[in-house]
Amino acid sequence: MSQLVEMIVFDMAGTTIKDNHEVEDCFIKAVNETGLTTTHDEINAMMGWSKRNVFEKLWRKELPKASAKDLAKRIDYSYDAFREILEAHYLHTAIIPTEGALEVFEFLKERNIKIALTTGFYRKVTDIILQKLNWNVGLDRNYAGNVLINASISSDQVIASRPAPFMIFRAMELCNVADVRKIIKIGDTPSDLAEGKNAGCLYSFGITNGTHSKSELEIYENDGLLENLFEFKTRLESIL
Repeated sequence: MSQLVEMIVFDMAGTTIKDNHEVEDCFIKAVNETGLTTTHDEINAMMGWSKRNVFEKLWRKELPKASAKDLAKRIDYSYDAFREILEAHYLHTAIIPTEGALEVFEFLKERNIKIALTTGFYRKVTDIILQKLNWNVGLDRNYAGNVLINASISSDQVIASRPAPFMIFRAMELCNVADVRKIIKIGDTPSDLAEGKNAGCLYSFGITNGTHSKSELEIYENDGLLENLFEFKTRLESIL
């Protein structure tokens, strides 16, 4: 009998690794250093996006009549500043799995369900995080493996990041999962929820102990909002 669920696609920061709004703070610091204006709420609404796309939106709002050349120059300037700030943060800060992350990974491995990690981060920062957690063990040059996680996909490895579904489709390719209806997506941002829905996943769940609260996520289409990954494990037990 075929499995009802063959793969779980997890977000990283705020879902499987703790994020006490550090990424948001890195954005704000880069914004302040490069002449942009924004608010924490505006940045939080774009969490989960490709990080460069955040600066593209901010600069287009700031300078709606700027030429394409000038706009690209300013976006690159802010994005480069952000990258430097973000990389320094993750290189020099302890990285801790979220409550229940390792337990749900073990639960899935015991049931031969694939584990994929997707992220709005670019590859360099993704690798820093994976290496510090030893989650990169067994991954090959395509970021597929069979030790702890089965696939890692960053936003700069696909044609378009969230809410587009391409990171999920890439995970399917790496993990040899043919049916998107046998995949569950879970993440802590509106773009995570939309990514799962746009891909056509069996379920697209939100988690509310990350960057967004239940009240912030419940206005978006979802298949359930869970307090933490322990509750997600309980939900999986009722599904499988």
